[in-house]
Amino acid sequence: MADMELRIVSLIPSATEILAQLGLTHQIVGRSHECDYPAEIRTRPVCTEPKFNPVGTSAEIHDRVTDLLQSALSVYRVKTEVLEQLKPTHILTQAQCEVCAVNLADVEQAVATLTQTQPQIISLQPNTLKDIWDDIRRVAIALGIESQSSLTQLQARVEACATKTQALSDRPTVACIEWAEPLMAAGNWIPELVELAGGQSLFGVVGQHSPWLQWDALVAADPEVIILMPCGYDLERTHQDAIALAKHPEWPTLRAVQAGNVYITDGNQYFNRPGPRLVDSLEILAEILHPHLFNFGYEGTGWQRLPAQVKVN
Repeated sequence: MADMELRIVSLIPSATEILAQLGLTHQIVGRSHECDYPAEIRTRPVCTEPKFNPVGTSAEIHDRVTDLLQSALSVYRVKTEVLEQLKPTHILTQAQCEVCAVNLADVEQAVATLTQTQPQIISLQPNTLKDIWDDIRRVAIALGIESQSSLTQLQARVEACATKTQALSDRPTVACIEWAEPLMAAGNWIPELVELAGGQSLFGVVGQHSPWLQWDALVAADPEVIILMPCGYDLERTHQDAIALAKHPEWPTLRAVQAGNVYITDGNQYFNRPGPRLVDSLEILAEILHPHLFNFGYEGTGWQRLPAQVKVN
């Protein structure tokens, strides 16, 4: 299929970034309300919207989303009227997490109502790094382009980190936190990235969904390093969650807190998006865990060290 024929709608940020990695940014005619990278994508028409108010504390947002799901309602709405106008040839969506983005069933339902076009739906469901490489290949094949050069470049960066860390004897225990209220550890690809970056991942299991985490389990594990990467949050918003966590009576007792080894990250741009920038996420983890070995320049934009004494008022 020639590039000029492609009219792609991407309904999840990671898919948009896969398309950009493959050189197809200009063929994207519509996006989700969360797609914001690369920057030029922000001019494209928005094809989805949340059904809940995304403003508030982590606990408030959790409650709103939970209420929707318990009522058997979708968390997001597909704007079928916009899709009708855009006449896409392909729609990229996901079946990985119904909380994170519009789900496959909603997209299929929306496409069934279109009268002027019947786009091909490409649904992604990654849980590990290998799944992400496979998704890049699958998207490329569906769109009629090659992907090996992109994959070779990305995998070389992963291998560069892994080669430096594989012989390390100092591998700190790491708790990656994906949500603050209620507490949730990071799963799926995050434990894999932590291991590649030279750490020992606690709580999350490679390839499995992120687990809820009890405070007594966090205290009992007493990790050497805590890394906050709340889903959908940038550095500033993650810092607010850190303040909320610091109010917990057992927070000051944690070894990572006492040693000043608590870090906040831009989870929205990096760790939460299963696309090409998970390689950036690996490099961020490597910088945090082994600064004597790695300096990629992400500090200040991708991550920050949390001051030992966080102001909680």
